[in-house]
Amino acid sequence: MKPVTLKQIAEQLNISVTTVSKALKDYPDISKKTKAMVKELAKTLNYKPNAFAVNLRTKESKTVGLIIPEIVHHFFSNVIKGIIAQAEKKGYLVIILQSNESYELEKKQIDLLLRQRVDGILISLANGSAEFHHLNEVMAQDKPLVMFDKIAKIVQCSKVIIDDRKAGYAATQHLIDTGCKRIAHFRGALLPQNSIDRFLGYKKALLDNNMPYDPSIVYICQCGDRSFEEGRENAKQLLMDHDDVDGIFINTDLVAIGAITEFNEQGVKIPEDISIVGFSNWFMSSVISPSLTTIDQPGYEMGKTAFKQLYKEIQQKKKNKAITHKQIVLDTALVKRASTK
Repeated sequence: MKPVTLKQIAEQLNISVTTVSKALKDYPDISKKTKAMVKELAKTLNYKPNAFAVNLRTKESKTVGLIIPEIVHHFFSNVIKGIIAQAEKKGYLVIILQSNESYELEKKQIDLLLRQRVDGILISLANGSAEFHHLNEVMAQDKPLVMFDKIAKIVQCSKVIIDDRKAGYAATQHLIDTGCKRIAHFRGALLPQNSIDRFLGYKKALLDNNMPYDPSIVYICQCGDRSFEEGRENAKQLLMDHDDVDGIFINTDLVAIGAITEFNEQGVKIPEDISIVGFSNWFMSSVISPSLTTIDQPGYEMGKTAFKQLYKEIQQKKKNKAITHKQIVLDTALVKRASTK
């Protein structure tokens, strides 16, 4: 069935299209009787305003775009919940796209959202994002852009993050404080800023405690679809290469859970032989055996905060005010469980 138009309503009531349009918008120069008549027929015919036409007139779509590396992911699913909760309060719809950790796909998705004329864009970068022309294009079109979690420092836009370096330091310091003498690190891919900062926090904690940094006990994980498998593989390799490691700081909980699974099968006792600290505080962290000590990453709060900042910038643009960029840093916390002493 074709959508009902203003012209059809006007013809049935024998009035002008302009009168119908004004009645639906509650213009004061239209009588209450005419307004009631028009609205009743519009409801009966299930009339819906033409969203494209409304967007052209108001210059806003009431939609925002969200690009994330993974949707089926504990942290990002909580971010999505936080974003949608705030978006609904402001009458916005969220177009959610998954980059699948692909830089090329991420570029296409940015182009799609710009062509869809969304009012603003929220993004957490794919691991492979090394060049940021596509993000600068968003800024060039005067479109509000807020990055969160995985960011690019050189892009001039608002960002909502945690202090990953401080969190990486805290995770490593906890291992040191509980007696670990040789601490390995399963780090994320080389490019994302959060992975870099967690690694730098790990190194700084070693330095501050007069412990040598050994690159041979730093293992790289891409942290994509194979995170669990990478945890197992790196744990197996660690046992073959370094039997003196007694602590590991691991970049994400899913990798850590893979490592715990491998150690359990190999007969390695946790935390007696090796202590482990993860990152994110996934729901699985509390049910794996032994339960995982981890850094709690506030996904829901990050989503809420990111949308609030984006909405603020959308309103600034709407009022022809200069957009004020901010970097907002959220708190993390160490959650102690059975994988450390």
